[in-house]
Amino acid sequence: MNKKSLLTFIMLVVFVNITFGKDFQLQSPDGKTQISIALKDKITWSIKHHGEIILQPSQLALMLKDGIQLGVNPVLIQQRQHSFNRMITAVVPVKSQRIADIYNELKLDFKGNYSVYFRAYNDGVAYHFETNLPDKIIEVENEIADFNFGNQNRVFWPIESDPDFLSHFESLYKDSTINAFNQSQHAALPMLVYSRSGTTMLISEANLYDYPNMFLFGTGSNRLTAGFPKNIAASTPVRDRGIKIAKLERHLAKTPGKRSFPWRTIAICDEEKDLLVNNLTYKLSSPCIIENTNWIKPGKVAWDWWNDNNIYGVDFRAGINTKTYKYYIDFAAKFGLEYIMLDEGWTKTTTDLMHTNADIDIEEIIDYGKSKKVGVWLWTLWGPLDKDMDRILAQYKNWGAVGIKVDFMARADQYMVNFYERVAATAAKHELMVDLHGAYKPVGLNRKYPNVLSYEGVRGLENNKWSTEITPKHNLTLPFIRMAAGPMDYTPGAMINATKKNFNIVYGEPMSMGTRAHQVAMYVMYESPLQMLADNPTNYLKDSICTSFISRIPTVWEQTIALNGKVGEYALIARKNADKWYISAMTDWNVREIEQTLSFLDGKTYRMDILSDGINADRHAADYKVSSLKVTKDNKINIKMEKGGGWCAILTPAD
Repeated sequence: MNKKSLLTFIMLVVFVNITFGKDFQLQSPDGKTQISIALKDKITWSIKHHGEIILQPSQLALMLKDGIQLGVNPVLIQQRQHSFNRMITAVVPVKSQRIADIYNELKLDFKGNYSVYFRAYNDGVAYHFETNLPDKIIEVENEIADFNFGNQNRVFWPIESDPDFLSHFESLYKDSTINAFNQSQHAALPMLVYSRSGTTMLISEANLYDYPNMFLFGTGSNRLTAGFPKNIAASTPVRDRGIKIAKLERHLAKTPGKRSFPWRTIAICDEEKDLLVNNLTYKLSSPCIIENTNWIKPGKVAWDWWNDNNIYGVDFRAGINTKTYKYYIDFAAKFGLEYIMLDEGWTKTTTDLMHTNADIDIEEIIDYGKSKKVGVWLWTLWGPLDKDMDRILAQYKNWGAVGIKVDFMARADQYMVNFYERVAATAAKHELMVDLHGAYKPVGLNRKYPNVLSYEGVRGLENNKWSTEITPKHNLTLPFIRMAAGPMDYTPGAMINATKKNFNIVYGEPMSMGTRAHQVAMYVMYESPLQMLADNPTNYLKDSICTSFISRIPTVWEQTIALNGKVGEYALIARKNADKWYISAMTDWNVREIEQTLSFLDGKTYRMDILSDGINADRHAADYKVSSLKVTKDNKINIKMEKGGGWCAILTPAD
């Protein structure tokens, strides 16, 4: 045998050994989590954590037009493994200013011009496809992303119902087991799953662009399987903001042949409280591409819609008019709030976004706001904005607006994902900030475009206007699941508060379930660089002590520490901004008492200003108490909360 033949033989042996039955392992930097990848007739991955199999072998594949199947009968060409240790500095620090990005990565290159990347972090794992196909445009007809848990795992299932995936993504979470859900039932992400030993796994996605959102379907067993909205071929309008789908395309995406696909992510936490500080989505998303970000200014905003503009004790007719919004500006200026919001109704019609209603002088309002150092945000309906985006946003910038609230998208298909990015990019061009409502969960766009300050995608405070579902238990589910994906515009701040027995639905003068301290605690607990004060300015002015306390709480954080918590029951968190610390605790309908050390403090003495449940909060939920004391890192504090209660503290250096 000559040398050339021998070399060919050796290459073939290696080729065959790699192709059939080859397994790969990838460990997290701390060695606690291990990913196993098997290459047989398909690609599967499985996960061990602390030696427990928390994900059984689960298939991943991309199905393209003309029967091309990436991940089926895979032929491996090469594999490469790398370790990374770097620091991310967040432009808008939602949880932390500096985020450690430490992981091990395995890249598998396959015949057919595609690769699969796997990453193992200390707090989660992820994979994604990358293609280098010669076709300029490819059609993705399906993606297989299975999650096989092998046991009757507990799950918090974010309930969805529309077969075409039309949704405002304001999920309630059903606490059940995976096998309770069949093929006709699907859920939005993030979804929380527990292993047999109690390890928490939060399934989501990151770096999503030019591709639809992923949903998960039950199978009647312990396996979940992905589903995706297909592109819409034909639809008819429903009123000014909805659609009825008449026909779907066969594909779920038409996209470039050379691209990276979204990361499929599983955050892994030993304790439920660690979900409160998980940054996996952010770490896996594209870095900021805006060169100058100095104009991006997070802050608090006086919001009109929830309270129905029902100000009182004034000498003018309250409503969507210039005098009302000047009143909002005066209120915002008095308490140092950065912004006001003009929600639906300020435009001539909901589809004419360039002209105001007859009672609004938009330039007078914005100029008045500037004189008081209060910026103005403007609401827009997504459809009309989409048709003439650049011209509309140029006009808003010319008027002097600082941001836009884009509403009622209620879809998650490829077109809508691309719309989000167009909004972010066009708004950035005109130096406008963005708040997305009627929106799917964050998937990393706010890292790439940090002018996107917040997302709704949450069943928040507004639902108290028409439902009884926004319970303290629901409020204590959100920070562990929805908020782990990114900013969450829950819109807190109800000043009319009710016990479980006394709650009533009053659309024009809405109330919240739980105590006043429960609402105040949300300003530290809930992450949103744009944080609403949802209630009536008159109500806030009547209780200046509570309002002043809220006004002292920032909306971005240099550091966050998860102190304690259990999904749906209670949460305790500490956050730092500049030289101050902020502590927040919330509870469900159970009275709760927590003893907490302050060992996270430095060596300084701090003045701790506390807003807590009042002695009669169990009877009159708006009852609260403000107190102060001096503390150091050696102190322990005793946090007492009533049913549906809360507790919030601001710690300022006393020296």
